[in-house]
Amino acid sequence: MVTQKIHLSGSEEALALFGQNDQHLRALERSYKVQIFGRAHILSVRGAAGQVEKALAAVETMRESLGKGQPRLSLPPEPENGPSEPIYTNVLGKSVKPKTANQKAYVQAIQNHDLVVAIGPAGTGKTFLSVACALHALQAGEVTKIILTRPVVEAGEKLGFLPGDFYDKVNPYLRPLYDAFYAMLGPDRFRLYRDEETIEIAPLAYMRGRTLEKAFIILDEAQNATTEQMKMFLTRTGMGSKVVVNGDITQIDLAQRRQSGLIKLPQILKHVPDIQLVYFSEADVVRHPLVREILKAYDQWETQEGADKTR
Repeated sequence: MVTQKIHLSGSEEALALFGQNDQHLRALERSYKVQIFGRAHILSVRGAAGQVEKALAAVETMRESLGKGQPRLSLPPEPENGPSEPIYTNVLGKSVKPKTANQKAYVQAIQNHDLVVAIGPAGTGKTFLSVACALHALQAGEVTKIILTRPVVEAGEKLGFLPGDFYDKVNPYLRPLYDAFYAMLGPDRFRLYRDEETIEIAPLAYMRGRTLEKAFIILDEAQNATTEQMKMFLTRTGMGSKVVVNGDITQIDLAQRRQSGLIKLPQILKHVPDIQLVYFSEADVVRHPLVREILKAYDQWETQEGADKTR
């Protein structure tokens, strides 16, 4: 990912570009799959290099239209990328559907590609929607099992000090994955699938040495997998399998941030066919509205910290 900045002429131009409650910035984020931060007279755009260039071009087009007295927000045509039917109907009979444009693009990518990489903040539905897609594929007979895995990385509390055996120690790290299945299947049906090994939830280290055929495989919290672990995981893919890699590069728990395999993954695999990258922003957060504002505040603070360090 790259970050580029535009220096605006003043507060008047900034207000016109940002729109009321930053609505123009949010529209650009959704359309070009980037993250945009506006502070004072500086506009920062972060995302995949190609998408950042497109978003910057749209901003420049809008700046030109402002100069002519005819403000116009330049956006690409809306893609028809959302499934008309629900992805999955949960145990309570509630339909699971994508709610934002990026979520629709994510679901379509999973349906059409063998490997999908989703990067974005917490609360954007990465895990929940991928689980729904996995259950749909299982129900349709496209796969015979679902495997969810995530790195077990200590974040503040050491594994050695937690009570119980190894399984007791790693269970808190895997709990969010269980929660997604409970919401979809209910505890009884989930336990049946787990006992039959139709659904497997395990630490990433347990993937080594395996070949996973006709499986729907989800790597969650991928920002905490090293480059070596990421390579190990991706090369487990067997015939007829589908892989989804999810993560948030702003919440890396590794001792050294640069070790994250998720940060390097888009660059390493950029020339590999049948891989789709999807970027989420805080505009896609579907948790409590306060979560979106918290993420936005942290992004602005991090941008300011970076700017202060370069002075």
